[in-house]
Amino acid sequence: MSMAAPALNLANHFLIAMPSMQDPVFGGTVVYVCEHNENGVLGVVINKPTDMTMQVLFDRIELDVASSLDRHVADEPIMFGGPVQDDRGFVLHTPGARYSSSLTVTEEVAFTTSIDVLEAVARGSGPRRVLVSIGYSGWSPGQLEDEISRNGWLTVGADARILFDLPVEERYMAAMKLLGIDPLMLTSEAGHA
Repeated sequence: MSMAAPALNLANHFLIAMPSMQDPVFGGTVVYVCEHNENGVLGVVINKPTDMTMQVLFDRIELDVASSLDRHVADEPIMFGGPVQDDRGFVLHTPGARYSSSLTVTEEVAFTTSIDVLEAVARGSGPRRVLVSIGYSGWSPGQLEDEISRNGWLTVGADARILFDLPVEERYMAAMKLLGIDPLMLTSEAGHA
């Protein structure tokens, strides 16, 4: 009788694209994994800004913005979260108020797909820390594990400060530093003992 290997669960981890990854969608990216279960993996790219800001998004979806809304929030870029449902918005944020369609990932991160979280942000009463993306990243069961085994991704436990506090252009290197790795020292060759 064989024992099944424990399932890999990468929820609340960063997937860091190997420097050798030439994929036009995922090359150079860091993906925050929101959910990993028998149905596959759902994540959001956190370091690929679009040319849209929060203010532009609020205008497009016709949300009235409170005059007290922090200018910094309005100027935040919207991320390209991934190629799945790239016509919809997705929000990573600090948990707190209840929203229609939310998944609490950790005590520091929730993932919401309903507009009520954006309405709260526009009013100035939303979560303190937010990252909004257009689209998300998804993998079918076993697909990500296969990509990891072929040296496509590095994985490391996520740090909410990288997700919410660091400038976009610093997130890749900061995620790498969580591993204690200099990306220039990485090779695309898989090693098997």
